[in-house]
Amino acid sequence: MNNNEDLNSPFYQFASKLLDKREIHACNASLKKESIFFFDELKDFLFPHFSNKVYYVPEEVIAKLRLLERNLITLLKINNNKDNDFDKKAHTFISKLPAIHDMLWADADAIFKGDPAAESIDEVILAYPGFMAIFIYRLAHELYKLKISIIPRILTEHAHEITGIDIHPGAEIDSPFFIDHGTGIVIGETTVIGKNVKIYQGVTLGALSVDKSLVHSKRHPTIQDDVIIYSQAVILGGDTVIGKNSIVGGNAWVTQSVPSNSVIYSKSEVRVRSNEQYFDTLEYII
Repeated sequence: MNNNEDLNSPFYQFASKLLDKREIHACNASLKKESIFFFDELKDFLFPHFSNKVYYVPEEVIAKLRLLERNLITLLKINNNKDNDFDKKAHTFISKLPAIHDMLWADADAIFKGDPAAESIDEVILAYPGFMAIFIYRLAHELYKLKISIIPRILTEHAHEITGIDIHPGAEIDSPFFIDHGTGIVIGETTVIGKNVKIYQGVTLGALSVDKSLVHSKRHPTIQDDVIIYSQAVILGGDTVIGKNSIVGGNAWVTQSVPSNSVIYSKSEVRVRSNEQYFDTLEYII
């Protein structure tokens, strides 16, 4: 490229456009890395399973809480140096950690008691992707409620990357909550989930419409207490309510509310052929 490039050349026009975009959408390159580092600090602090650090007296724990608060203030400044509420938001978040901690232990206990394959609650905490996705979601959700931008989504997308489970930080999920296996689960922003809900792999709690004008609307379903949703079920719509104690079978497609104690299932058909029967090639596509 010539140093004296013509101002009307495609390269010069592209360079100008690129510079404009970089100025308008500039973001601190370390934001994602520092957000995940902060989560790892919280993970090590809240659960001894992830850290060799030993705390001997309450004063040491309190000192660590204060350090975490300072680190969050630094992270918020990296994210948005125009916000004047760093200290207040960081303090509010740290004050929520005891409640989050209790919820997470309840989640882990529900998974342990509900999964015959789980040998201990420690196994659940260390090895279950469902628990890790819930763990990250609960932290991200508190940041989301404080109207902190970007960081909550960085955290839940980190969870998506490492677990295959996609939970928007805006979803309202009570405790205990049980994700079994988990791969492919999608839970949308305005979803509301009650207590003792169990969800299997591939479940989608989504919207009937993705129109941008609905950004402030309830677009995703409400799942009431003690519901079980089996694999690959799809439940759509902000007005859709799955009543308490209901069971949603695998591969069900639900777009309207059902009362408590319902059983919803997708009718399947089994066709058995004899050796003398030959179906069209399409019959073998699954």
